Amino acid sequence: MPLPDPGTSLRDRVAIVTGGSRGIGRATALALARCGCHVVIAAKSGTESKTLPGTVHSVAAECRALGVRSIGVVTNLLDEESVVACVRRAVEVFGRVDVLINNASALWWQLIEDTPTRKYDLIQGVNARGAFIATRECMRVMKKNGFGRVVTMGPPLPTSYKEYSGKTAYYMSKCGMTMVALGAAAEGKKYGILANSLWPATIVESLASENFQLGERDNWRKADILADCVVQLCFDERTTGRQLIDDDYLRTRGAVDEDFVQYRCNPNVEPPRLLAPGTETADWDVRRGDIRALAKDKARSKL
Repeated sequence: MPLPDPGTSLRDRVAIVTGGSRGIGRATALALARCGCHVVIAAKSGTESKTLPGTVHSVAAECRALGVRSIGVVTNLLDEESVVACVRRAVEVFGRVDVLINNASALWWQLIEDTPTRKYDLIQGVNARGAFIATRECMRVMKKNGFGRVVTMGPPLPTSYKEYSGKTAYYMSKCGMTMVALGAAAEGKKYGILANSLWPATIVESLASENFQLGERDNWRKADILADCVVQLCFDERTTGRQLIDDDYLRTRGAVDEDFVQYRCNPNVEPPRLLAPGTETADWDVRRGDIRALAKDKARSKL
């Protein structure tokens, strides 16, 4: 797929990527770094562990190896001051913030009656509230420079009540992230700030997909597809206030069927678009929540 020339467009821009220590966040951070963008890796993981590979510092080092400046900032999205301090640190080091990727989020796919208040508060705090605070703080900086890109990993707002089944609390939090992007688009356009939500059509390879055993890896796409969408949105000067699906958006940027083969985890299998609204989701019923209850959740799932 033809990409805009990365030699100048993002040179010396500064991005903050939440949840950047692994998975989609790491892939996005590296994609931005390859385009000359300096990157702040914001996530909770400051030290390596057996169950959580990668840290803010290891990914920052990977970005620096690509020739840009990068720092890791341990950030807890549940803590307002931690988020504020991350943005403040970015400005102290780089003098600006141009791009915010609200990637970090918590997963909880359970029925209403199976959702404890503490889990509801957790996903609301990380997803909707965390994205809101990060966006608020970054927009204050972006406005001063007359440029900004906000990309929030949230789904299109459901159009059918049936889509909420087994995911009510999760959709409340993730659609909250989408609304943050829409609000940023509405309030930021006159300041040169464009914002969109972005959602995968398929299950994407990540630690969550692996740990929660979300089907077979053959049916996943690589995180690179979302990272490439983010890069395109940073170059895109027209798209704002949209609720985007990754492969649909890339087609608007010139991608054709053959281009999507590179994103398959198994080159010989085209993954089903299970997460794209209105496609193949009718009979897809999955329960996932506490990893310790994975066996019970899988027994109740249709995947």
